[in-house]
Amino acid sequence: MTQVPASTKALVLGEKNTKDLGDGKPIPYYDAAVEERELQKPGEGEVVVKVATAGFNHRELWIRKGQYPGIKVGSVLGADAAGTVIAGPSDLIDKRVFVVPMVGWESSPRAPEKQFGIVGGTSFPPFGTLAEYLVLHRDSVIPVPEHMTDEEAGAWALGAVTAWRAVVTKAQIEKGHNVLITGIGGGVALIALLFCVARGATVFVSSSSPETIAQAVKLGAKGGVNYRDESWPKDLGALMKEHGANGLDAIIDSAGGDLPGKTGRLLNNGAKIVCYGMTAHPSIPFAMTHILKNVELLGSTMGSVAELRAATEFAAEHKIRPIVSSVLEGLDSAEKGFELLASGKEFGKIVVRVDGKSSGSKL
Repeated sequence: MTQVPASTKALVLGEKNTKDLGDGKPIPYYDAAVEERELQKPGEGEVVVKVATAGFNHRELWIRKGQYPGIKVGSVLGADAAGTVIAGPSDLIDKRVFVVPMVGWESSPRAPEKQFGIVGGTSFPPFGTLAEYLVLHRDSVIPVPEHMTDEEAGAWALGAVTAWRAVVTKAQIEKGHNVLITGIGGGVALIALLFCVARGATVFVSSSSPETIAQAVKLGAKGGVNYRDESWPKDLGALMKEHGANGLDAIIDSAGGDLPGKTGRLLNNGAKIVCYGMTAHPSIPFAMTHILKNVELLGSTMGSVAELRAATEFAAEHKIRPIVSSVLEGLDSAEKGFELLASGKEFGKIVVRVDGKSSGSKL
């Protein structure tokens, strides 16, 4: 058993200030800095994880912009991380694990059983993953699939559980289904694409970038359309016809807006529109025409520990890996991660290598 240190470095949310994110318009923006924090001693049933990698999600940027509920100055940022257990129950010592990024939701297929919270940057739960060491309950870590590198493991959990709930629990994607995934390029959308392809679906995507669509095709999508073009629904219909796809069985969406109206003629009876975010529009209109076709509009946010375990088992079986776009070296380089998030140009996840090992190695 490795000796547990008395302190840990961590990326801590500071006071609200202002910042220019590159467009010449300063906005309210919380500071963040690496600080030394006391590391609590592990109790019964707890583990100490030496963090190897920590992944960024857009919620970290929203927190720093002040656009997220429950923000707490002085809290540690980050919801995703992977590392090695250095202290705790003997069956977990030296095991590669990733952190469960939420609390309060164990197994209910409907909604959280208790007070729900996503890890990092808020008052609940009171910890974050952008740190050298973490003390957690053993149920808050899950073994890393053998085929994943540490960078991939650090980019897995939050995106995986969100994508699994949207694709499997809500949309119930099966072999032979035709699916549209909007806003491809983000971490959740890419994992959703990989899940859909592995389940035997025919997948189409949307993006504002032809290069991003081309990358998605390499991952198994049949093709894509540019959502900035007014003609995108017509273009999608032509693309589907080209690939012999007879109507859409599901849409996996993160942006909101009038998807039911724009895709109405393409939707099969009983099609499911699953929205896991509204980053572009605050609502989705729904009309009687959709009711008559038995179309379902379903909200989907995060997921349960049971869904995360199911997603991870599926990934191990099908050798699915999250797409990592950038690997930063050390907590002191974390600010670069926020700049990359703000640019909106990343294809996949941004990861910080916390432990100083060379990129691409396993834990």
